[in-house]
Amino acid sequence: MRVKTSVTLSDDIAKTIGRVAQPGESRSKTIERLLRESLRARARHAADQRELAAINEHADALNAEAEDVLTYQVKL
Repeated sequence: MRVKTSVTLSDDIAKTIGRVAQPGESRSKTIERLLRESLRARARHAADQRELAAINEHADALNAEAEDVLTYQVKL
């Protein structure tokens, strides 16, 4: 479902939207595409931050395990 809305943009943003529009793409389609891309990027960044926090939470234990494993290696 599509919802019609009115948005007021500054002149420079409107010009930029015109420049980044794909061939044959309306201003509305361009704005929607750019918003979708931005929202996807924000969601991806948030997921990356959660994963990084989980890794950092366990970093000391993981590093200790890695160091332990390295002690079992045979030096040639």
